[in-house]
Amino acid sequence: MRTYVALLYSIVLGEGRRVVMSDLKAMAERIGLKNVRTLVATGNLVFEARTAKISDLEHRLEKAFEETFGRHVDIIVRGAEDWLKLAAGNPFPDDSADAADQVAVRVMRRPAPVEAAAALHAYAAEDEKVLLVDGDIWVVFSRERPSSRLLTAASHKRMGIGTSRNWNTVRRLAEMVGSRQ
Repeated sequence: MRTYVALLYSIVLGEGRRVVMSDLKAMAERIGLKNVRTLVATGNLVFEARTAKISDLEHRLEKAFEETFGRHVDIIVRGAEDWLKLAAGNPFPDDSADAADQVAVRVMRRPAPVEAAAALHAYAAEDEKVLLVDGDIWVVFSRERPSSRLLTAASHKRMGIGTSRNWNTVRRLAEMVGSRQ
């Protein structure tokens, strides 16, 4: 058995309807995943499964989600070792220590194209940072602006399938999988 992290792109089912984490956990258990745990109510799963291809796990989870909740949602899966590497590779440790909720990573299903990630710099405010690390896009969002142009610029259409998590979530998921290694 290996430990994995799964990130749901969205858990909003429609106006006023969100996925309840206990329902998500039950769905994952129904498809045979073991020791399923959730982290905060934003669609983060940690689970164990027999060694499998990541793409197969993603497909199983997406199919089960659609059957259970009636809506397709992209789900990104990473093995525990890869998640720990992602967390250890945070290129903004000082910013993360100062304001962990302002640092995020867009975890990609397939590595983001270098040119697409580089194009994000045009959308960054003066106090924002963008860096591509191992195919994922790390961002330090502005502390001065309540919204950032980077959020809309880093869309599926431009970057490919991915989902963002702030440093608090990345770190806590790393703690969860690290304790299972």
